[in-house]
Amino acid sequence: MSGGRVSFFTSLSAAGFAATAISYGPARMGFGLFAFEFRDAFDLSTSQIGLISSLGFLGFFLGLLAAQETLTRFGPKTPILTGLFAATLGLGIAALATGLWVLCLGIFLAMSSAGFAWTPFNDAVHRKVIDPWRPTSLSAISSGTAAGIAGAGLAAFVMVATDFSWRIAWGIFAAASALALVGNWAAMRDMDRDPDSERGRNWRLMLHVAAIPLFVVGFVYGTTSSIFISFAADRMVEQSSLNSVPKRAIPALVYIVLGIFGLAGLATQSLKQAIGLPLLLRLVLGTGAASLAFVALLPQSWAGIVAAAGLQGLHIMMTSAILAFWSDRLFPTVPSLSFTAALLATAAGSILGPALAGLASGAVGPVVMFLGAALLPAATALLIPSAYASEIIPAASGETTP
Repeated sequence: MSGGRVSFFTSLSAAGFAATAISYGPARMGFGLFAFEFRDAFDLSTSQIGLISSLGFLGFFLGLLAAQETLTRFGPKTPILTGLFAATLGLGIAALATGLWVLCLGIFLAMSSAGFAWTPFNDAVHRKVIDPWRPTSLSAISSGTAAGIAGAGLAAFVMVATDFSWRIAWGIFAAASALALVGNWAAMRDMDRDPDSERGRNWRLMLHVAAIPLFVVGFVYGTTSSIFISFAADRMVEQSSLNSVPKRAIPALVYIVLGIFGLAGLATQSLKQAIGLPLLLRLVLGTGAASLAFVALLPQSWAGIVAAAGLQGLHIMMTSAILAFWSDRLFPTVPSLSFTAALLATAAGSILGPALAGLASGAVGPVVMFLGAALLPAATALLIPSAYASEIIPAASGETTP
């Protein structure tokens, strides 16, 4: 590998790790992690928590669309830096918020960063890192998510242990995001625009029947994972009968466990090669269903808390990895666009999930709500035929390439 290629491998891997750690850690997960604190500080109901979370995921959805457009026009540097700026600003606004609408603005901006800051790295790595090193670089970038979630949980635990305000924790998150912004600016200074990027703007390529299972899995994943992120820790706090830790520490421990177990997502590709995509899909959808069932039925015990958080960590990180390589295999000529399309399906589910779940929880109670949510991935695992979970579009199907 040439010196320039080594430089891009190192710099892009480190920059991407930092960007995903911030945008998919405290920026995307922070509201759910601190929902118990926000409930007290702003006198929020369960339905309001769901609506605010859905607003944040709307920011994620819009960020994905904006990232694809700016990637095409200006290259990966612009959406990545825009996302980290949004994270820094949003986290800072939330830390200083004294009213509900200001808090909503901060959450919206912070969560929009997740839409900006991941998919452009697929384009950058695809062009600047040679093929044998790409999986390693992309794995390092994706592992930032699990590290960011666990780090946010650790910060929340320290907050409880030292009895300082959640505002200080969010101020620290904003400062860390600013550092990631500076680091990414330095790493991306020499990153150019792909001269062939106009080819990646043909959204009609995504309208292929073979991609339907990809988008269905993405939508289900977004719906159920956002419900867990928004409500699980809050329910565990309310139902806890543990005497060994303060109730305020439970959300922190949930997200630490989630992040640690999520590191298993690095083995997703190897597991797929061993057992095949159809069985892997059923396993990860099953972990998502089981996680929500544990939240419904055993939120008061250590066994239930660790099982729910650990299974959700596996579900989130492994499904994210599946969407990344599945979309790339289906549409190898437009890797960034296809991954964006898959994440848009995820974001659509993430917008609907918390809003509907918050209303359902108020109407029928959290147990029924969580069990109902668990049925969605369970049914999907059973109903998607193995023949349709394909990584390759048959050439005879009439598929066109750009």
